[in-house]
Amino acid sequence: MSVPERMLGRREIATADAMEALGREIGGGLVAGDLIVLTGPLGAGKTTFTRGLADGLGVRGPVQSPTFVIARTHPSLVGGAPLVHVDAYRLGSAVELDDLDVDIARSVVVVEWGRGMAEDLADAWWDIELERPTGGDDLADDDLDADAPRIVTISHGTRGTR
Repeated sequence: MSVPERMLGRREIATADAMEALGREIGGGLVAGDLIVLTGPLGAGKTTFTRGLADGLGVRGPVQSPTFVIARTHPSLVGGAPLVHVDAYRLGSAVELDDLDVDIARSVVVVEWGRGMAEDLADAWWDIELERPTGGDDLADDDLDADAPRIVTISHGTRGTR
């Protein structure tokens, strides 16, 4: 796994630009075979994070949520691994995710909404959870794009540790 150990843990990310910067920093170190499982509610910043990660990898954009196409492949512009960006929200099971036949070994794979489904795609993965404020004075539920701080927790998992 190629994300530096110093990235592990919980941190507050103040803005969308900072979320992209975090993704860019992590993306700069990823290599083919790396799997990132992104978890968080609607509007937490999963696609914003992935946009930065794609920039760090040096892949072709634009990076948009793949909700309706399920998966998008972004070829490398710098001779590295392509990014496969998957949205598992509409998938019903790990079997459906496996049916996408993603080339894990030769790609960097990011699976949004993948917790509980994507972990069987690789022996090890990075688990990144994004939290956003809900309700109250911080952020109205219908204002998902507000530039409110997010909490990001980065950990790693391996088969047998779930």
